[in-house]
Amino acid sequence: MEILADILRPKTLDDVIGQSHLIGENKIISNLVKNKKIFSMILYGKPGIGKTSIAYAIVNELNIRYKMLNATVNNKSDFDMAIEEAKFYKELVLIVDEIHRMNKDKQDLLLPYIENGTIILIGITTSNPYHKINPAIRSRCQIFELHELKIEDIIKGIKKGCTKLENIKINDEAINYIANLASGDLRFALNLLEMAYYSTNNSKITIETIKRINSKPVFFHDKNEDGHYDVLSAFQKSIRGSDVDASLHYLARLIVAEDLDSIYRRLAVIAYEDIGMANPSIGPKVMAAISAAELVGLPEARIPLGQIVVEMALSPKSNSSHLALDKAINDINKGNTGNVPDNIKTTSKTYLYPHDYPNSWVKQNYMPENIKDSRYYFPKNNKIEKNLNAIHNEMEGKNEN
Repeated sequence: MEILADILRPKTLDDVIGQSHLIGENKIISNLVKNKKIFSMILYGKPGIGKTSIAYAIVNELNIRYKMLNATVNNKSDFDMAIEEAKFYKELVLIVDEIHRMNKDKQDLLLPYIENGTIILIGITTSNPYHKINPAIRSRCQIFELHELKIEDIIKGIKKGCTKLENIKINDEAINYIANLASGDLRFALNLLEMAYYSTNNSKITIETIKRINSKPVFFHDKNEDGHYDVLSAFQKSIRGSDVDASLHYLARLIVAEDLDSIYRRLAVIAYEDIGMANPSIGPKVMAAISAAELVGLPEARIPLGQIVVEMALSPKSNSSHLALDKAINDINKGNTGNVPDNIKTTSKTYLYPHDYPNSWVKQNYMPENIKDSRYYFPKNNKIEKNLNAIHNEMEGKNEN
């Protein structure tokens, strides 16, 4: 029996929910289809946000021959058959799900046919292609990141699903509850809606109906519609503000909601944005905690995450390096660049090699002439930055004397 998520799979790009940065009036993917031209591409992003839907909508609107394969499930002979089909028809769109898992044999098979245009590849992945996909494949594809669906997008999708379920009775409160549980995954929301519908005798769906199916509590939304990003914001601000108990409270909410990806991303940012030079070792420690959490999974993932959050909350804070780079970027954006000084160009004959001098330091100009007096970095008043600054000043002073 066909499931609701498949019944609602978009036939055209106009049917796709969300992804307005890629789809819509004068947006890149819509324009490609409008101009009846498609190139090899990789669509990546979280589960249930429309990657496969966009791929199907593209081939459907272009009315072009396509084949769908999974890099994990389908073997080399399946890819051989796709290549033969592409050669026979002169053109084929090959949609490859979980493309980050495609092994070298399959890649080597496809590469020349992607190169000469016999195969147009649409790769689908939840992993960052810049980290997980072979550069040879990646360089032949345009890469498009799909954004996480907003709560209103999920609600729109649920209401659309309701039109396909005969005599369904559901109020806005229950719809909002499903949307909050989905955490941006429309497919999850539709599957939950459909199960709730068929698990009742009178087609009436309430919050209690949904709770009987999915007992995972909803923490991200309260009566004032405070959302997922508010919890993440509170998490970061509590660590930044050195409130260890509040930090653990928001970490607990995210862990109970099983939103590990958001925890990982936010911890990585906090390590460098808020703690920074005050405790430079925190970055590698955060990555080690994330690796440990990924290795053991829930529920044990809470142990390394709890430890690192306590250390981060209690750690001294500094945003000096973050502010320094932003000032430098601001100069670039304003056009304050200038030429690289002659003494540090590749072909320079006047470059002074610091390691040939006492303390591995020698006075010479590194900044472009027109901004040579610009200063970006201003150390904060913490032990590590004060010590580093003192060592640097002492090194310069000894060398100049």
